[in-house]
Amino acid sequence: MTAPQQDPWLLTPGPLTTSMATKQAMLHDWGSRDAAFIETNRVVRQNLLKIAHAENTHVCVPVQGSGTFAVEATLGTLIPKSGKALILINGAYGTRMGKILDYAGRAYVTYETLEDTPPDPAHVAKLLADDEAITHVLAVHCETTSGILNPIAKIADVVAKAERSLIIDAMSAFGAIVLDARRIPFDAVMASSNKCLEGVPGLGFALIRKSVLDGCKGNAHALSLDLYDQYKAMEGNGQWRFTPPTHVIAAFASAMDQYFADGGLAGRNARYSENCRTLVAGMRALGFETLLPDELQAPIIITFKMPKDPAFNFDLFYDSLKDRGYVIYPGKLTVAPSFRIGCIGAIGVAEINDALDAIKVVLDTMGVADGHPAAA
Repeated sequence: MTAPQQDPWLLTPGPLTTSMATKQAMLHDWGSRDAAFIETNRVVRQNLLKIAHAENTHVCVPVQGSGTFAVEATLGTLIPKSGKALILINGAYGTRMGKILDYAGRAYVTYETLEDTPPDPAHVAKLLADDEAITHVLAVHCETTSGILNPIAKIADVVAKAERSLIIDAMSAFGAIVLDARRIPFDAVMASSNKCLEGVPGLGFALIRKSVLDGCKGNAHALSLDLYDQYKAMEGNGQWRFTPPTHVIAAFASAMDQYFADGGLAGRNARYSENCRTLVAGMRALGFETLLPDELQAPIIITFKMPKDPAFNFDLFYDSLKDRGYVIYPGKLTVAPSFRIGCIGAIGVAEINDALDAIKVVLDTMGVADGHPAAA
């Protein structure tokens, strides 16, 4: 019998490499109305609140689909038709929130900075002071476009002082970067199963302040994305309104058990941070330059500028690394040609070092002298 081929290591921001225990959790079938599955769903929701220390103030409302489903559901449920949002944009995922509000028919204005520049909390405060019609502020914690860590605690402070509602897209941060509801005031935060909690794709969720959600009946622009209705149904009988992704939830439950066994947020952050330091040091030794200075870099995904060497071809670089068992990520910047390498998933320093060795071999094979980018 031929041994199964090793899956490639996914050095991406999700879907990402999962553990064998997480994979094995999907090798069973569950009835969506069965008591055992209902209990698993309850524990998953409770554990997500626990990670953010939000058990006493917020409720967890899951929704089928990718993280964008959870973002759209949350914005449509929490922002009434009479509301107006201020969207903080420094990448594709802030921009996407604007597209969501266009579809939902909600008013908004934007505050946009370059992809390598965090929003200025003082400017956010001024925008809120100048426009009393703004009811909600939408911010991205870690913008996957560049890997930048936005100053979410400072933004939360100015939004709270202005008595507006803060909604946070924490897709690439939740579970690995501190977001403590006891210290950072937010009305909602959205994330998904296939990021820092190392589950598989198919489940989005929102942690929403209960006192706020209780007043959101009738806001939603779509039945399947109505988180108020979803919440009321789950609180009533513990069940999903429509067919849940049972295998995804079972895998997520296993992944969270592993998360807490590995030290929770502190343990996850420590591993990802070590991965990040190892990757950045190794790539800089090869001449590559990071888009972001270290103080703005989240330990989630790193953006590297394209080498100036004319022998470098990204498609060939990507395919050659994949042939050696490593999948990286194309760039998504407007400020500079780039590519990205992730630090998250069920990987450690050993896998990062092996990937660096593969990168050295590929560069040599391509005839690329080093990874130095063109002058700015």
